[in-house]
Amino acid sequence: MRERPPIADPLPRPVVDTHCHLDVVDRQLGDGPGPDDALALARDAGITRVVQVGCDVASSAWAADFAGPRDDVVAAVALHPNDVPRIVEREGHAGLEAAFDAIEALAVRPRVRAVGETGLDYYRTRDEDARALQHDSFRRHIDIAKRHDRTLVIHDRDAHADILRILDEEGAPDRVVFHCFSGDAVMARHCADRGWLCSFAGVVTYKSAEGLREALVALPREALLVETDAPYLTPVPHRGAVNASYLIPHTVRAMADVRAQPLDQLCDDLWSNSERAFGPL
Repeated sequence: MRERPPIADPLPRPVVDTHCHLDVVDRQLGDGPGPDDALALARDAGITRVVQVGCDVASSAWAADFAGPRDDVVAAVALHPNDVPRIVEREGHAGLEAAFDAIEALAVRPRVRAVGETGLDYYRTRDEDARALQHDSFRRHIDIAKRHDRTLVIHDRDAHADILRILDEEGAPDRVVFHCFSGDAVMARHCADRGWLCSFAGVVTYKSAEGLREALVALPREALLVETDAPYLTPVPHRGAVNASYLIPHTVRAMADVRAQPLDQLCDDLWSNSERAFGPL
């Protein structure tokens, strides 16, 4: 059983974890702390608000229900691109249509501020028919976000060119967030020129992520967000352990060092950008 890392030194200003999965139980931790305990630990590290993200109908409903009565959590709802072919395999196209209907019904709830994580994943999905399903799903999610004035949260893995092409073809919503941004400096500038936000996870602290750090430097202050994607993508010095919102200070301090930006200023930027992306939390 893995132990949780200690709480990071608190940040000088509060920031928002803009992408986490509080409902995901890491089996190697046994029971572990529940979502309320995880949020309490986050507050101790200066992370006072989080965006809880769904990946299928069940987790999206959980996110919307959990965020409903709280003032420190908002939700994002969607079908993860890797889940879309699985739904068709299990339930056929009628099942996929029912799933889209369920996501749209959740998207209109007041504490649901985003549609995501949606997009394309070519790392795990290589079959052309499955990729075609992902393309259609991404377009459907873009439409839902636009019709209900929700932020679009994008999962983009090894699919940069098609993500950008589909956004251009469909017309992007007013607010777009690239979750766990993985592009280079050229793509970062492309996103910034369109007013889109790029969210950085613990990957930016990894030794191998020099290209990602170049992208971080290329972005203007108003394009930056930070996230955990917890329980995944744990930052250095705890890479390999279970991630949690209370470890975000490691990522934020690394971002400030890479950008040669005062830590207080970066925290303030991250807070204001989070409110622009997800509304007053």
